[in-house]
Amino acid sequence: MNEPIKMDIEAIMRQLPHRYPFLLVDRVLECVPGQHIVALKNVTFNEPFFPGHFPHRPVMPGVMLIEALAQASGILAFRTAGVVPDDETRFYFVAIDKARFRKPVEPGDQIMLKSSLARAFKGIWKFRGVAEVGGVEVASAEIMVAPEVKGEAR
Repeated sequence: MNEPIKMDIEAIMRQLPHRYPFLLVDRVLECVPGQHIVALKNVTFNEPFFPGHFPHRPVMPGVMLIEALAQASGILAFRTAGVVPDDETRFYFVAIDKARFRKPVEPGDQIMLKSSLARAFKGIWKFRGVAEVGGVEVASAEIMVAPEVKGEAR
């Protein structure tokens, strides 16, 4: 049985290629390779998207919630595959299905990002993700990722 892994921001930055302002996972509370991940995103008023979305009532864009779920899923994929990403290794989005947005996310919220591995087949990984604030679901989606294949045009 796999033991849960915890990760601080330094470990997360070794696992994901993303950096400020696009790194959207602050801490991993639990990651069981091949099964699931629970991670945190602390939403602050200083997020770069808030001045334009929206100036009088800042709301985190839904696409950023999905990206945060995708990054958590990416950590789970890399840990499951036993891969540390480098300049030659990346996973990319290939599909987002059944995305739902249920409640706005605002500055001061702490998002719990939960993703579970639904299946892996021929290099395609499918995850089911849920974002929660205070135990209430704010967004969900099915996310599919695939490794970059060198030499293939995108």
